[in-house]
Amino acid sequence: MSKTVRHALLIIAVSSMAALAGYYVGKPQTLSLPSPESTPTADAPARLLALTLPDLSGKPQSLAQWKGKVLVVNFWATWCPPCKEEMPEFSRINTKYALNGVQFVGISIDSVDKVIAFQQETQVSYPLLISNLETLDLSSDLGNRAKALPFTVILRPDGSPQHIKLGKYATPDLEKTIQAALQPR
Repeated sequence: MSKTVRHALLIIAVSSMAALAGYYVGKPQTLSLPSPESTPTADAPARLLALTLPDLSGKPQSLAQWKGKVLVVNFWATWCPPCKEEMPEFSRINTKYALNGVQFVGISIDSVDKVIAFQQETQVSYPLLISNLETLDLSSDLGNRAKALPFTVILRPDGSPQHIKLGKYATPDLEKTIQAALQPR
């Protein structure tokens, strides 16, 4: 075999290996990540209902006042675009189902001034409460292992969890979940 042929074969082999390596490096990989929405710890729903947080005027509000209703608790912040995007629809659904025993509550991980400014721009038909990062720890026990926002917990009238959702809630899914929570077991 001549030197030129060996040289050409070497170039072909190296080029083939580089192309093959490029294919595998550039190929999308499927990863198995644990679901960010996990099952709540046994006592987390009761601890959520035991929370007392200030409203926008500073008055303490206990979540237990809404026990016996389907309670939709949304953890959110003014700096979270998907949180702000879903709130007008949450407000509409809260009004639609209020007479059926459904209550939405927004728990903001933000300052009262920022939440007041937000509500002046976007009217919200349900109570907005002010929290801190410790309440975000409770959201982790409720299933939000990523401690991300928005995070929504739907409790049945007996206080048991119906559904948890990390991320923006699609309206049809939210309404279907609320309707299921309204049904007796």
